[in-house]
Amino acid sequence: MKLVSWNVNGLRACVNKGFHDYFQAVDADLFCLQETKLQDGQQCLVQNGDYEEYWNHAEKKGYSGTAVFTRHKPLSVRYGLEEDYEPEGRVLTLEFHAFFLVNVYTPNARRDLVRLPFRMEWEDRFRAYLLELDARKPVVVCGDLNVAHQDIDLKNPKSNRQNAGFTPEERGKFGDLLAAGFVDTFRHLHPDLEGAYTWWSYMPKIRERNVGWRIDYFLVSARLAPSIVSASIDSAILGSDHCPVLLELAPSVLSAQG
Repeated sequence: MKLVSWNVNGLRACVNKGFHDYFQAVDADLFCLQETKLQDGQQCLVQNGDYEEYWNHAEKKGYSGTAVFTRHKPLSVRYGLEEDYEPEGRVLTLEFHAFFLVNVYTPNARRDLVRLPFRMEWEDRFRAYLLELDARKPVVVCGDLNVAHQDIDLKNPKSNRQNAGFTPEERGKFGDLLAAGFVDTFRHLHPDLEGAYTWWSYMPKIRERNVGWRIDYFLVSARLAPSIVSASIDSAILGSDHCPVLLELAPSVLSAQG
């Protein structure tokens, strides 16, 4: 079973930069998007009869938003965390027989860290939500988590220690999530691989020189770790300042009963 996650940083722009070609070629069972930047009624950009589409739009025009395309009909769909609604469209949960899929676009603390307190509170609520789901059946979490966890996860750790996405507070919350029983699938299979990034600044030659950050993830409940077949990064795929990340799970995961 193949899963793909991609922060497209505006789906309409990404569609003009090869999105459809990649979508067809990767042939995923589940394809998750973050930062779609679409409003209700604009989601007809992806046309494929093999997939059902689920969208969580932000109230603010041209901001945030998540979507999931699935070949497998979910048992239920939830929009947001505590309630079936979220003004920034950041969380979309699909329930299947054997697991929950949680697609997330984590809030950015912003350059001046003005949103760091909100980010910390949000992290606690998000972890509690995942644990609530995990108590019922395993969880697969994917998306832009807006944090590089360890020094190996970005090109210049020393100069970024107090910058958004690499503050001790944000890294600590990510560590708390792993300690709560979740596995970073990429590091599970590639614990020492350097230069593996998923986001690059639009500044000139930054991507060409691979001066990046790994802030896009697939996490799974620890009991799913034996079912991980592969976890990879499609760093050659353009169309956004992020690239897609991929996870392959054993086919038995989807067929199992929760």
